Amino acid sequence: MNTLPQVSVIIPCRNERQFIGPCLDSILASDYPPARLEIIVADGMSDDGTRDVLQQYCQHHASIHFVDNPGRIVPTGLNQAIRMATGEVIVRMDAHTQYAADYIKQCVAVLAETNADNVGGAWRTKADGYLQEAIALAWHSPFSAGGARSRDLNYEGPVDTVIYGCWRKDRLMELGLFDEEFVRNQDDELSLRITRSGGVIWQSARIKSWYSPRPSLAALWRQYSQYGYWKVRVIQKHKIPASWRHLIPGVWLASLFLLLALSPFSHLIAWLLVIHMASYLLANLAATLLTGRRPQHLKFLPILPFIFGCYHLGYGYGFLRGCIDFILLRRGARENFRTITRGPSPQQGN
Repeated sequence: MNTLPQVSVIIPCRNERQFIGPCLDSILASDYPPARLEIIVADGMSDDGTRDVLQQYCQHHASIHFVDNPGRIVPTGLNQAIRMATGEVIVRMDAHTQYAADYIKQCVAVLAETNADNVGGAWRTKADGYLQEAIALAWHSPFSAGGARSRDLNYEGPVDTVIYGCWRKDRLMELGLFDEEFVRNQDDELSLRITRSGGVIWQSARIKSWYSPRPSLAALWRQYSQYGYWKVRVIQKHKIPASWRHLIPGVWLASLFLLLALSPFSHLIAWLLVIHMASYLLANLAATLLTGRRPQHLKFLPILPFIFGCYHLGYGYGFLRGCIDFILLRRGARENFRTITRGPSPQQGN
């Protein structure tokens, strides 16, 4: 046991009264030695009773601490927790995700085996109800995310980002922690800094957690519009995207708007518009049939085209909105916070 490193689990939260207790219980029940583990919750000044729950846990478990996060956004909370951490290894976790009992142990093992700068697992999903199950099914389709390796549950190797993350604390301090300008996509921005500095981000099939997708089309749209919006700021800062697939929804939607605007003036452009729209509809239909082809998935066929549309149109709309705000209007990131970044904090985007 003494050969295992001291681990600090960090959890940013705000108004999570319903979820923070089960989250802490699951961490306390993990198979990582309690003597080598501390849990730090950065609370964004919750006003729903979350702080009362945290105080109760701190009174009964010496390994649990919570720190105020007056900034009330994820990156400020993460940075405060990291600075407070005494562990040599930092494991980020989220209140809305369920974790395997060996999640922390596997993170530590893969970090040591690969000598990577950041390690994590694939995006497994756990859904409840018809619509959420359909969203989860589409989530794992290559059509929804351009074939991102983070959706491949069996992939083992280098990636451009991972869900949540596990780092050595000294490496995080060397990188300068999370950029607090990024209200969303702070994970992507840190990952891009790692890879651009020659570091390695490693995904392992042994690191298992289960993410709950958004329960409605409206929530899914908001989530992906935020991903697309803040992705622009990441690209603007680093002058390059982490992956060229991040540009495709925005370019596709921009070309659609351009063809719509010009089609009244040219028959050729009108035909190009028809081809443009028909190509997407056919691709969407093909992906729908492929994704829902199994007997147990046939019931999702009517809704899958709309879910794929939310993934692509939501991301593309957010990306174009980000181009207007960040590039054309030159607005600052904090100035843009309330223009599109509303609702529950989305998980890491790919």
